[in-house]
Amino acid sequence: MMTGRNKTKIDITDDKSVSENEKVVNTADPLKELEEKLKNKELEAKQEHDRFLRVSAEFENYKKRSAREMSEFRKYANESLISEMLTVVDNIERAIITSSSNDQANSCIIEGVSLTLKEILKVFDNFGVKPIESLCKAFDPNFHQAVMQEESDEHPDNTVIAELQKGYMIHDRLLRPSMVIVSKLKSSN
Repeated sequence: MMTGRNKTKIDITDDKSVSENEKVVNTADPLKELEEKLKNKELEAKQEHDRFLRVSAEFENYKKRSAREMSEFRKYANESLISEMLTVVDNIERAIITSSSNDQANSCIIEGVSLTLKEILKVFDNFGVKPIESLCKAFDPNFHQAVMQEESDEHPDNTVIAELQKGYMIHDRLLRPSMVIVSKLKSSN
């Protein structure tokens, strides 16, 4: 049965107790139907909104993680170059030590090599490279590589008494450990 603009469902049931001319007409409440559809759509919208919030949060986390990774990459990008330059610094330091003990060495050469070393170390400092202070410090296998042990009465056990090669840090990461000689107490015989 249709009335004007409103569409109404008519449920006609075949029932043996009802005569053919008398059909039972059930009309569903259109308001309840619409309310049910609205509830379903609201639930759908809430689920989509929750999904959107999760995706947004994941994207923000991704952006932060990417920025952090890029920062780490930039921070340590020069590590291999600086690692190669350490041997140059070692050789310049050896030249200065060897030449300064020789009275006949030309003081201009020593001064030039010293200035070169200072410039290289200044570049290292600009890139976050710092030497590890080892001499007279307690031996730390995280920063030192012991190549020898010497008996000593002057130093406590496991103290660095000589540095054969300087170690370096780049920011908070070990670039190269210090090659050191470590003290051990003299054995009492």
